[in-house]
Amino acid sequence: MNPGQTANPSNPNVRRAIIAIDGPAGAGKSTIARHIASHFGLLNLESGAMYRAFALKALNAAVPLEDATALLALSTTTTIHLEPTASGNRVYLDGEDVTAQLREQAVTDGASRVSVHPQIRAWMVRLQQELGSAGGVVMEGRDIGTVVFPHADVKIFLDAAPEVRGLRRYDQIGQAGASDTESTQPEAVVRELRARDERDRNRADSPLKPAGDAILLDSTHMSLDEVVAQAEAIVKEKLSL
Repeated sequence: MNPGQTANPSNPNVRRAIIAIDGPAGAGKSTIARHIASHFGLLNLESGAMYRAFALKALNAAVPLEDATALLALSTTTTIHLEPTASGNRVYLDGEDVTAQLREQAVTDGASRVSVHPQIRAWMVRLQQELGSAGGVVMEGRDIGTVVFPHADVKIFLDAAPEVRGLRRYDQIGQAGASDTESTQPEAVVRELRARDERDRNRADSPLKPAGDAILLDSTHMSLDEVVAQAEAIVKEKLSL
């Protein structure tokens, strides 16, 4: 939390609120969700991290990511737990902290591939709804405001031009110290992001799209501070703070 900011979880509008932040890969959803959660004293639930954790398990188990039946069987023995910390969530897969592995390119790509299966999405939605049922949460993803929490108090659809999102993702990969130089070239990252956009927007079940009552926030030409300020203003207005 920045100096001068004061969380107010005692306010009933905040304590019971569900804030949904949706958008494509690389739009900055995780960053904005962390800021909003910290500013308003809410729990940050990362749906993307949950899908990446499951994709990691499938990859480690050599389960084909196109085999919905095998993936569904794998889900029955899977537990995913998010533990909020001052620096962001720690993600536990079957009791093991796998946070550091979730930004690997293969895992990120795998998350998009497993998420196209309706059975896996249904299982994950149930888990997400359980985690956020009491309110007081910020949840980001691709179908939070449309499917997971269609009655969320605040819905933001965060977007940016594909080239901008690709460069942001490239920076993330570089900061993570990826060793595969070919997969971390900017052009390759943008190509993969466009392919992921295509999958997410055109999947048969829960395609990526803004909820009808979501507020569109385009960050293409905005700094992080500007996006954070805009998002905070939207939340304050919607919750009448």
